Amino acid sequence: MLIVQKFGGSSVANAERVRNVAAIVADAYRAGNDVVVVVSAQGDTTDDLIAKAAEINPNASKRELDMLMTAGEQMSASLLAMAIKSMGLPSISLLGWQVGVKTDSNYGNARIKSIDTERLTAELSRRNIVILAGFQGVNKYEDITTLGRGGSDTTAVAIAAVLKADLCQIYTDVDGVYTADPRIVKGAQKLSEITYDEMLELATLGAQVLHNRSVEMAKKYHVDLEVCSSLERKPGTKVREVVTMEKLLVRGVARDDNVARVTIIGVADVPGMAYKIFSVLAAAKVNVDIILQSIGRDGSKDIVFTVKADQKEETVAALKRVSILENAIDVQVDDDVTKLSIVGAGMETHPGVASKMFEALFDANINIQMIATSEIKISVLIRKQDSDRAVQAVHDTFFAK
Repeated sequence: MLIVQKFGGSSVANAERVRNVAAIVADAYRAGNDVVVVVSAQGDTTDDLIAKAAEINPNASKRELDMLMTAGEQMSASLLAMAIKSMGLPSISLLGWQVGVKTDSNYGNARIKSIDTERLTAELSRRNIVILAGFQGVNKYEDITTLGRGGSDTTAVAIAAVLKADLCQIYTDVDGVYTADPRIVKGAQKLSEITYDEMLELATLGAQVLHNRSVEMAKKYHVDLEVCSSLERKPGTKVREVVTMEKLLVRGVARDDNVARVTIIGVADVPGMAYKIFSVLAAAKVNVDIILQSIGRDGSKDIVFTVKADQKEETVAALKRVSILENAIDVQVDDDVTKLSIVGAGMETHPGVASKMFEALFDANINIQMIATSEIKISVLIRKQDSDRAVQAVHDTFFAK
């Protein structure tokens, strides 16, 4: 078998954790498998590097930040290779550019365009354990690029896809995917398996176990994923196209605190207004989520939508370039909100799920500001101060034994 294993920052946070990871990798190798390992930077290394950059130049270019950020993964890869070699096993550490991870030139959030497998297959043919620095690649200018938040997950899945690996294991500090964050929600239950679509929704909606781009890629290339704990040796959660168990009504509850609500009051009630507003936001690469538009009255209407809270400045700047908004009454931005969501493929065939969720929030005296739905998810916007109570109340409604 060919196995790709990815270890996050907490899994390699210190010397003891690195040796623990080396033991996990060694077990897979000694079982007769070919092994490629993708690692993140140790612990808070990336945050420390960002802080160092801010000390020197708070407005540093994204290109130079990428050069700096990749140092953390390089250090992890080298240290793990040293640990494995100390166990008497062959190992080699490589950077993204050394294995031909080619990306576009969107510094700070690049996307993988192709991967040259020649070096990887050559090292595997020599029975080396290949340790690869995640989160990074190289663009057409031969500049180092980073893949954005969760980029090491994406690296691991991409490597698994091009090598046609039998399994891609994502090791974290939790032992699988839960019905909610077990650190916050009492009674959260571990799932033995979950579909790509459900995991993609949960990842997009705030669950931090897997990055949404990695799940999207796994679904596209049919990569078998397993989320495991690097601290406990026990089965994790399988992520696959079809699950063997009957579809649960709701698979999980997620929350996203990185949300801002934007309200444009008094927009002219004429054709093309929404297009003009959202085309400017798209050009500014602002990702818009929930959108509501009121019924026009007295020649005007209101438009309300949500964006990532860390994009609110870009949002406001972009809206100022929409000249037609000069006649609007007001533009308001509120980031004191949370998006709470439930996800489950079973919702397609079971009526009344939304009613059950709304009843739970009503019983907890929590007001709903906005609602968005799809075939397998329902999201609501609530006050941030109510988020802990809301997650627990909704989880208890669907998962209480």
